[in-house]
Amino acid sequence: MNYHFDNFKTLTISDLNLMKLSKEKISCLTAYDASFSFLLDKVGIDVMLVGDSLGMVIQGHKTTLPVTITDMVYHTRNVVTARKRAFIISDMPFASYATPEQALLNATLLMQKGEAQMVKLEGDKKEIIEFLVQQGIPVCAHLGLLPQSINCIGGYKVQGKDKAQAQEIILAAKRMEAAGAGLLVLECVPALLASEISNLLNIPVIGIGAGNGCDGQVLVLYDLLGLTPGEQPRFSKNFLTEANNIESAIRNYHQAVKSIQFPDSQHSY
Repeated sequence: MNYHFDNFKTLTISDLNLMKLSKEKISCLTAYDASFSFLLDKVGIDVMLVGDSLGMVIQGHKTTLPVTITDMVYHTRNVVTARKRAFIISDMPFASYATPEQALLNATLLMQKGEAQMVKLEGDKKEIIEFLVQQGIPVCAHLGLLPQSINCIGGYKVQGKDKAQAQEIILAAKRMEAAGAGLLVLECVPALLASEISNLLNIPVIGIGAGNGCDGQVLVLYDLLGLTPGEQPRFSKNFLTEANNIESAIRNYHQAVKSIQFPDSQHSY
């Protein structure tokens, strides 16, 4: 049975935790502007991630690296303006959280000016997460494939395929939870590994290219609509090909996540 909410109540991290406990899958999509924010909220998407993926799908860059904190504040504020229900997470962009002090400054901008409910940062950043949480800033951790580290890992590759790397991701996930992270995103890891981590942690785990054993799913909105130039990632699906309009495509994704029909084996590793 689904965990029901008042349509006019803005979701909180407590609501997402209750969804995990009740085994209701959490639906999440990226959003970058007010128009799509309104539409995603209307459909019932639980979480909107204002992703630094905007550098690629909005600004036309080849990676997320050129995105600035100013960009993130601007787009986060646009998304927040139009939503009523969905929980809003905003990405901290490349090189914006190298030290606890820098992370606090930039996270404060996203929370105060952007009005995000949570910030997301990539990698095993135990010290940074602990510091931000101590200052009252909710944090979403991100492990597996780390797009901001693309030049270090040499491409968009599945992570955690061998036993040693899988074990390190498990240990890092436990460290992130212990540090105070309220959510975890797992990107491009084998489905069995992601399912194991989701069962080990008390916090909700949102997968992208990580199988359907996670507590929720996220996709880049433009991938879902087939708008991203070039070849789509294997884990993504163009829901617009089987829908009459954009709203129906988003609704089909939402329902597919809730009913554990997406992702299937074709869209997992």
